[in-house]
Amino acid sequence: MDKSYSLTADGDARLDKYVCARAPELSRTRVQKLIAAGNITVNGQPAKPGHRLSPGDRIELNVPPTPPQELKPEAIPLEILYEDDDLLVVDKPAGLTVHPAPGHPAHTLVNAILAHFPHLADIGDSLRPGVVHRLDKDTSGVMLVAKNSAAQVDLAKQFKSHSVTKAYLALVKGRLEPENGIIEADIGRDPRNRKRMAVVAEGREARTEYRVVRYIGGYSLLEIMPETGRTHQIRVHLAAIGFPVVGDKVYGVKSKYLSRQFLHASRLGFKLPSTGEYVEFQSALPPDLEQALEDIG
Repeated sequence: MDKSYSLTADGDARLDKYVCARAPELSRTRVQKLIAAGNITVNGQPAKPGHRLSPGDRIELNVPPTPPQELKPEAIPLEILYEDDDLLVVDKPAGLTVHPAPGHPAHTLVNAILAHFPHLADIGDSLRPGVVHRLDKDTSGVMLVAKNSAAQVDLAKQFKSHSVTKAYLALVKGRLEPENGIIEADIGRDPRNRKRMAVVAEGREARTEYRVVRYIGGYSLLEIMPETGRTHQIRVHLAAIGFPVVGDKVYGVKSKYLSRQFLHASRLGFKLPSTGEYVEFQSALPPDLEQALEDIG
């Protein structure tokens, strides 16, 4: 079903930029395609992406649904830490996107799990079946996937209520002090670059606890416990306090020691939907991160 709604311009701005700012679920490319197709009009008339809006202009949006994409099983190696009738716990490698998205139509963790468990395709979102939380493409470590709808609802509630134990290992440049702390800063879309997140006044509440595991040369190895689950939360919060994750090309700087960010989901604890028993799973640092610590130390 098409989604239709209206906006009223409150200032002078380009049409495409204004719509992107007011409809963050739409990418800039999608907005421009909608304008070109006549699905976005100004005062009832077609317009170009660069059309300059005036205060009071009425913008009408008609957003057709994204065409469904067929998910296909792929024989991608998968390390399974635990499995029962309700869920899978996997150790996701760095470089693997969790689910198909624009720019990543295939070769994802979901494609790999479909080869192991074909019925996953019938659970939840058509492109994110069974997914209850995500890790960034270049973040490795423990991930949880539901195998039926009831388990997905149960696990999603646990994440929403912040009752899931989440711990990450991150390496930052510099000596972070004090050795234990909490970062509280709202996170939202970066107004200067929509592909990034940032600490912004109108963002969503975000809270991250950390402790220093050890200092290595001019670096700090941290255990991070995010209480909330905002997009890129750990990376944004650490960059905001001046200690970006080593190797983070978006919020930090490249590193001679790594080709990706030093961020690893080391521990995940939750209650099994079937019994309510609390369980916890761990993932050791992968070889590339261990090697980086050796090279630095």
